[in-house]
Amino acid sequence: MAEIEREAMEYDVVIVGAGPAGLSAAIRLKQLDADLNVVVLEKGSEVGAHILSGAVLDPSGLDALIPDWKEKGAPLNVPVKDDNFYMLGEAGQVRIPNFPMPPLMNNHGNYIVSMGNVCRWMAEQAEGMGVEIFPGMACSELVYGDNGEVKGVVAGVFGLEADGSYGENTEPGMELHGKYVFLSEGVRGSLSKEVIAKYDLAKDSEPQKYGLGMKEIWEIDPEKHKEGSVTHTMGWPLGSNAGGGSFIYHLENNQVYVGFVVHLNYKNPHLFPYMEFQRFKHHPMVAELLKGGKRVAYGARAISEGGFQSMPKMVAPGVALLGCSVGMVNVPRIKGNHNAMLSGKAAAEAAFDAIKADRSGDELTAYEADVRDGAIGADLKKVRNVKPLWSKYGLVASLVGGGLDMWTNTMGFSLFGTLGHGKNDADATEEASKHQPIDYPKPDGKLSFDRLTNVSFSFTNHEESQPAHLRLKDDSVPVAQNLPKYAGPSARYCPAGVYEFVEEEGKDTRFVINFQNCVHCKTCDIKDPAQNITWTTPQGGDGPNYPNM
Repeated sequence: MAEIEREAMEYDVVIVGAGPAGLSAAIRLKQLDADLNVVVLEKGSEVGAHILSGAVLDPSGLDALIPDWKEKGAPLNVPVKDDNFYMLGEAGQVRIPNFPMPPLMNNHGNYIVSMGNVCRWMAEQAEGMGVEIFPGMACSELVYGDNGEVKGVVAGVFGLEADGSYGENTEPGMELHGKYVFLSEGVRGSLSKEVIAKYDLAKDSEPQKYGLGMKEIWEIDPEKHKEGSVTHTMGWPLGSNAGGGSFIYHLENNQVYVGFVVHLNYKNPHLFPYMEFQRFKHHPMVAELLKGGKRVAYGARAISEGGFQSMPKMVAPGVALLGCSVGMVNVPRIKGNHNAMLSGKAAAEAAFDAIKADRSGDELTAYEADVRDGAIGADLKKVRNVKPLWSKYGLVASLVGGGLDMWTNTMGFSLFGTLGHGKNDADATEEASKHQPIDYPKPDGKLSFDRLTNVSFSFTNHEESQPAHLRLKDDSVPVAQNLPKYAGPSARYCPAGVYEFVEEEGKDTRFVINFQNCVHCKTCDIKDPAQNITWTTPQGGDGPNYPNM
C-alpha cells in the first residue's frame, strides 16, 4: 500500500484525552503562558461522554488548579454530610465505626459529583482560555520523530474498511505534532500501553493491578433520599470469591449513585462480576433503598489499583503519562481524580519550563520528580500496602493490617515496608477445573437487569461497518484454549456482553465479538488469561454517551 499522506498541524503541547488530568494540564499551560498553542483530543462524542467515576471528589486538585472554582460555578454542589461503612452478610449488615479509621479516610470537605459534568465545566474553562478541544477525535497511532521520540499522534481516521484497510471512502485523519505529547487516556489506554512497552517504562515497577467498577444512577423515593450521604460496603455477595465492595452516594434531585467494584485478580474463572453487582442490589439494606425507584443510567470502567509501587516511569522522549495512564488511585479512599488533576498541573509546569528553555522532544524528568516526591506520592505512599495485603491475605487482614499500616504511615514509618503485588490479573486466573461454577439468580427486571438491557442505558453506539476495535492476537485461542481450560471467562468478565461462545447444532463452537456493545472499560485487555485481546480505539465519537456519570 502506498504511504498514507496526511496534513500535519503543529502545537506546543498535544493532549490525548479530555479527562481531569488532560484538562488540568491544558488549563495550567494557559495559566502559565496564554500564547502557548494547546490542543486536547477527545475520543468521546463530547467532553464527558466517556467519563465514569464514583465519585466523591477530594477538591485538593481543583483547589491547586483553580482556587476560585466555587465562584466560577464548578458543579460541586453536594458536600458529604455523613460517612457510613458496613460489612454485609447475606441477610444483614454490621456498621463499622468511623473512629478507628485513619484521618485520611475521612470524607469531610469532599463532594459527591458527576465527574462527567466536572470535566464539561473544566472544558469550558479551558476553551475560555484559548485551548482547542476536539471531541469525536480518536487518536489511533503515535507519530515518532527521527530520534525515536514521540512527536505527535494520528487522529480523526474514519471509514476504514471492515478488514481495517484504507478504502476509497476512508478519511485518513491528520497528524498533530507537539513539542510534547501528554497521554491522559484513562486506565489501560492503547497509546499509553504502546509507550510503556516501547520504552520499557514498567521494568522497575510492580505489575499494575485493576478493578472493574460498574455503576448505575437511580432516581429513588424522595422520602428515602439523604442528600450528601456516603455509604461503602464490603463482604457479601463476594465473600472469599473476590476482593471488592460497593458505594452508594446520594447526590441532588433524589438521585443515587449505586456502584460495585470487583478486583480483577480473582482466581475463579466462573465468577461473573456483573451478576455479583446485580445480586448485591437484592441485599435487604440496598433493596429497601431502591424499592419504588428507577435506574436511569448504567456504565462500567476499569480502575487502576496498583498504587505507588505499580506506577511505571512516567516520561519518555517527547511524551508524558498523566493520571490513570500511570495509575494514581488511592485504593482505600476510592479516589484518584484529585491526583489526576495534580498530575496534569505538574506535567504542564514541567513542559512550560522546558519550552521556555527552548527544549522539545526530551524527557520531562521534572514532572516525574514532582509526582513521586510531591503531594501525589505522599498520598499514595501512605496506603501502598492495603491492596497487596488484601490480595494475599484477604479482607480481614487488609482491614486490620492495612488500617494499622495507614496509621503508622501518617507518623512517617511503615510496619511492612513496601509489599509487592506478585502476579498480574490475567495470570491470577486459575483453571476452571479447580473451582465450582457459581449459580446466579436470574435478574428480576426491577432491581436487577440483564446485561444487554443495562447496556442500552449507557447510550452506547458504534458505527457497525468499521473493523472491530477489539482485536485477537490469535483467532483460535478463545475456543481452543480459553473455553476448555478456563470455561470461556470473556463471556462473564465483560460487563457489556461483548463476547459470547455460540454453539450451533452440527457446527463447531464460534467465538463472537459484539463490539457494538463495548463501553470501553478495557477489562478484556486486562483479564483475558491468554492476554489475547487488545483493546484499541474505534473511530471517534463512538462508544458510550454517559449523561451524568
